[in-house]
Amino acid sequence: MLAGIWAEPRPARPPVRVWRDWALSSTLVAISLVEVLLRDDRAWAPLLVGVSVVVAACLLWRRTRPLAAVTVAFGAVLAFDIARIAVIDATGLLGIAGLLVLPYALLRWGAGREAALGLGIILIWLPVTLIAEPTSPAEKVAGYGFFLFSAALGAAVRYRTRSYDRDIEQVRLHQRNELARELHDTVGHRVLAIAVQAQAGRALSAADPKRALATLVTIEEEASRTLKEMRALVGVLRDGTDADLAPRRGVVDVERLARPGGEVLGVRVQVSGDVEAVEPAVGTALYLIAAEAVTNATRHASGATHVTVDVTASRSQVHLRVRDDGEASTTSSPLAGYGLRGMTERASLLGGTLRAGPDPDGGWSVDASLPRTARAS
Repeated sequence: MLAGIWAEPRPARPPVRVWRDWALSSTLVAISLVEVLLRDDRAWAPLLVGVSVVVAACLLWRRTRPLAAVTVAFGAVLAFDIARIAVIDATGLLGIAGLLVLPYALLRWGAGREAALGLGIILIWLPVTLIAEPTSPAEKVAGYGFFLFSAALGAAVRYRTRSYDRDIEQVRLHQRNELARELHDTVGHRVLAIAVQAQAGRALSAADPKRALATLVTIEEEASRTLKEMRALVGVLRDGTDADLAPRRGVVDVERLARPGGEVLGVRVQVSGDVEAVEPAVGTALYLIAAEAVTNATRHASGATHVTVDVTASRSQVHLRVRDDGEASTTSSPLAGYGLRGMTERASLLGGTLRAGPDPDGGWSVDASLPRTARAS
């Protein structure tokens, strides 16, 4: 633990110097000047003001050079206190009260080794100044308490800020995962559908030009919808605004995945039960899982001739099964990583389960079970 603290780097992006820093330093110097003018004994006035100016100047670099600021400021005051003990007879100035800010800055903006070395310098100075300025035991305890409290406050603010930044990064990572999943599940699926329709159109162009033309119309419509969704996602990324990323489709839309066999893989869809009463979030997830499973079958099911999609709604659950009749040895290889991961995440986030793998009867199957009412897992 100590080695980790010693090797800890400085926090990133310390605040720049602003007018308030100059105002604080100027105020401390002004207080020292006024205090010197009000004293009867001004023999050591230049030295006193010089020490106050050094301390005030160090405050300007307390964020960007915390250890250097502590070393110079406390070093100057330490030399002054040693001189007070051995040579001169002078009391301190209120202007050096700015020293209280430096332990906070040291623990807030310094690296681990800088904080350790700086605290060592402060702890060396404290007993010396308490000797130079005779105080009661209670005042000595209070002196240590003030500086240690300043350092502890800086450490607390530092680690609270780090925790906040970590939470923000987690939120950003979650948003990126959401966008990646939506891009893969919606736009990616539709682009593949366009490719499949184009293959069908090419196969039909010679034998049945009318059907080939109808396929081109379908490709145009699908491309327009895909472009619209792409623009929406790009707008979210560019503007940083919130958006409803969930496609407006549900369980009843699973039937749209059906298409006849022939030159391309045929898809049969069967929906049973009271699917209209399924919660919209669950319906959208089931549709996207089914669409992704059909897409993977189209891509990876070697030798498959058809895919069956069965959706059954019971009183508390909705079951989805997508199965192809391809070669088990081929379809048992891992599916596209992002697709399988996205399907599993969608089911898990709603409190459901998903299993994908070789089917005992041959081919590949995806089985998902989701509650009719979504609940966060």
